[in-house]
Amino acid sequence: MKICFNQATTMKNSTLEKDLEYCEKYGYDLIEIRLDKLQDYLTRNTIIDLADFFKKNKIKPFAFNALEFITFRDEKGYQEILDNLKFLCEAGNVIHCKKIVVVPTFDVGGYTKQEIKDESVKRLTELAEIAKEYEVKLAFEFVGYPNCSVNRFDQAYEIVKTTDLDNVGIVLDCFHFHAMGSNLEDLKKADAKKIFIFHIDDGEDLPVGASRDDKRLWPGDGAIDLDQILLTLKEIGYDEMVSVELFRPEYWDWDIEETIKTGKEKTLNVVSKYFEF
Repeated sequence: MKICFNQATTMKNSTLEKDLEYCEKYGYDLIEIRLDKLQDYLTRNTIIDLADFFKKNKIKPFAFNALEFITFRDEKGYQEILDNLKFLCEAGNVIHCKKIVVVPTFDVGGYTKQEIKDESVKRLTELAEIAKEYEVKLAFEFVGYPNCSVNRFDQAYEIVKTTDLDNVGIVLDCFHFHAMGSNLEDLKKADAKKIFIFHIDDGEDLPVGASRDDKRLWPGDGAIDLDQILLTLKEIGYDEMVSVELFRPEYWDWDIEETIKTGKEKTLNVVSKYFEF
């Protein structure tokens, strides 16, 4: 298992340069690069500079995060998605980053579950055909909020299976899995090869549907049954990577180096009971 850092964890005060510096220092294998942080980096550097950094250091890019709200968009909004997809695919070809997280839309109104599924499959298929030209994979991330159009593991996994493309898979985020009461039995039946990205995090003990990102906690510090999720992943044969992803404002105010150091320590303490690094 390789350990990855997601830039959401230091989103408020850090930069891509700082995150890379400290992730390299503390021995992370991988990083998920935020779209906004990459755009900010390119105001001071070139994509070749970033490629050179990865060539010279241990840490490597794993995914871009994220193309948000890909479904039920107007023409202008969807064109922005297409433009950003092409930008990330081209950047990924230079730095050898071959996965992009894609997120469904919130507050879509009175669409039925079938209409949501049909729209999601349609858009994933369209985006995946473009990404395929660059040998890029799309990781579909359900969000455990009641107002997200796709908010449970079983719903997202069914969409991915129906799309039925080699370069479309799912993001398993422990917080989102827990927040809307996704069923562990559904994870047990999943194909590990379709889990493209695994986010680890914990959360406060709130009722189903009440948690939001600011209630996330370091792995092992909250109420999520991480042991059962990790045990299930081991049983189905998943062992590629684990990415620590927190959106807690309190942690954004920490010293960046301390945040990145703590993220690795907390993640290893929980995950090393089931996986070797």
